[in-house]
Amino acid sequence: MQSKFRIDAMDCPTEEGIIRNRLGRITEVQKVEFDLMNRILTVDHSFDDAVPIVKALTEVGMKPAEDCEVGCEPDQSGSSKKQNILLGVSLVLALTSEAVGWSTGQEKSWPVIGLALIAMILGGRETFAKGIVAVKTFTLNINFLMCLAVVGAIIIGYWPEAAMVTVLFGIAEQIESYSLDRARNAVRALMELAPERAWVQDDAGQWVEIEAGSVALGQRVRVKPGERIPLDGEVVLGQSAVNQAPITGESIPVDKVVGDQLFAGTINEQGVLEFTVTGKRGNTTLDRIIKTVQEAQGTRAPTQRFVDNFARYYTPGVVIFAILVAIVPLAFGQPFMPWLYKALVMLVIACPCALVISTPVTVVSGLAAAAKQGILIKGGVHLESGRNLRMIALDKTGTLTHGKPVVTDVIAMHDYDREKALQLAASLDHLSGHPVAKAIEDQWKGGLLEVIGFESITGRGVAGTIEGVSYMVGNHRLIEERGACCDRVHSELDRLQAEGKTTVVLANAKEALAIFGVADTLRSESVEAIRELHSLGVKVAMLTGDNASTARAIGSQAGIDDVQAELLPEDKLKVIEQLLESHGSVGMVGDGVNDAPALARATVGFAMGAAGTDTALETADVALMKDDLRKLPAYIRLSKKTATILSQNIAIAVGIKVIFFGLALTGHATLWMAVFADMGGSLLVVGNGLRILRGA
Repeated sequence: MQSKFRIDAMDCPTEEGIIRNRLGRITEVQKVEFDLMNRILTVDHSFDDAVPIVKALTEVGMKPAEDCEVGCEPDQSGSSKKQNILLGVSLVLALTSEAVGWSTGQEKSWPVIGLALIAMILGGRETFAKGIVAVKTFTLNINFLMCLAVVGAIIIGYWPEAAMVTVLFGIAEQIESYSLDRARNAVRALMELAPERAWVQDDAGQWVEIEAGSVALGQRVRVKPGERIPLDGEVVLGQSAVNQAPITGESIPVDKVVGDQLFAGTINEQGVLEFTVTGKRGNTTLDRIIKTVQEAQGTRAPTQRFVDNFARYYTPGVVIFAILVAIVPLAFGQPFMPWLYKALVMLVIACPCALVISTPVTVVSGLAAAAKQGILIKGGVHLESGRNLRMIALDKTGTLTHGKPVVTDVIAMHDYDREKALQLAASLDHLSGHPVAKAIEDQWKGGLLEVIGFESITGRGVAGTIEGVSYMVGNHRLIEERGACCDRVHSELDRLQAEGKTTVVLANAKEALAIFGVADTLRSESVEAIRELHSLGVKVAMLTGDNASTARAIGSQAGIDDVQAELLPEDKLKVIEQLLESHGSVGMVGDGVNDAPALARATVGFAMGAAGTDTALETADVALMKDDLRKLPAYIRLSKKTATILSQNIAIAVGIKVIFFGLALTGHATLWMAVFADMGGSLLVVGNGLRILRGA
């Protein structure tokens, strides 16, 4: 059984450690997953219900929210305001205690102690409560270390300093919470794109405004200029320009007419549009994007896994070192109190909160920034992998080209009737979903003939019986295999293929009857994208089932480094494996269905034009919501930027600790300085991670 809980108190690796320790002692718990950014805990267990899990969480102060369902965000402005007031009063009292102690020289006088105590009670209740939980669960976290440091400061008589440490820690925790909320809001903003209400035509033909969630499939919805489209649908009346940037990331509005697809969350900029609903609330393209981004947050990037493993050994090691700092000098006749103070400072510095929190904030910011650009990345591991790509393999049809080929040549063989050849080919191709087949079907404007015993021959073409005669329509390989080729066919095929055209042959059981030349134009943005990839040090290969001549012609126009043609689906997988051996890290761009094996084998699999397509979102590691290859270099640049910021954050977190460890050992660091070092480091790495969102 799987249970999900929203825990408002869980937003830091500190709380994660407490929960993991407590639930780890329950044998019925099989798996625990954390989504710190959304405060969601997922538990796989063998209990009949979730009551024992809730009880265990409550015992450690992590009681799941009861006021709303998982994923919703309650209004916490009241509690935050109260906490801010208490912290403000505590700060004044702590400063007063510090000032009285300094001015009188009596840091242990009752006025000083009284002011300090009140400041600690008002500003440190949450810290002390969490510290007690940490003790109960044997968890070495920042709350435990802070409590230990405060108690130690009190024991040695540093009352004002103990108060200042408590209050400053509370203030830093509050600021850190606000900073983390910015990363959460970046993802949450996607959820607010679609309006809550929609204008719907009722049974009487009247237009009424209702909740968007109650609109049924097939209902008619009206959208005025300037309004956001509430649901996915198909235009049935009107024309307009729609800003699809929230879904596809494209900056220029797209013209929409009757029959075109609309996406929830996009903006109708000009005319009035009426559409029928094709995607209900919860199942729109925007909803699937949000779901994918949220699920991606739960997957740990390689850097995050490394940091987590490092912290697991680092914290106990530092605590042991601090203990040694306090007691070893005694063996050399050193006074106890100064070295105990140094050890307390080290304990405050010891917690790796800044180090651990830096990676999820940065990764989530990267995922959100990518989504804004119409690039859907399914996890931190795929976000980081982009920077290592050295080769990207592309399909030709629909990827490099428009994917809408047209018939340019119809060559009748043996004086066969040209129109008859078109009719036969169109009748057979009508049952095929291939783009080239569609071009031949579109070329024929007349009626179609009945096909008996239709057969789709993978990677070669189609066959069937029409009016008692067996026919086939396919590539050169099929005609050769069926013994219907001849010298003239060879000659015509060579000529057309030299011109960069795809060739299709119509034949009966004995001979070829007609040859069709089909051309697909290269996308202008494809050339630009390949140029950008080259500038990033990434080579480009083209994998296609088309003939070699056509492939080379297109490859030459696009600036492709490696052209491999006449490939069956299984051949593409073999090529990807070869490219992995020679280049190490390879991306594959496909349609998410036919290229599924190659997509799965590649280091990163990309699905093109995934807007509105469930299969593409499920198959690929990265979904490009628009048919625009320029999103590939954008993805790689984002991956490189994310990796740079991750490295910076690790350097900041570790560097600050090394510096303050040195200051503590030499006696130049105080407890309140240690608080600033720890929490200030956390704020720095969070702020640095959020930089990714600014360019989105």
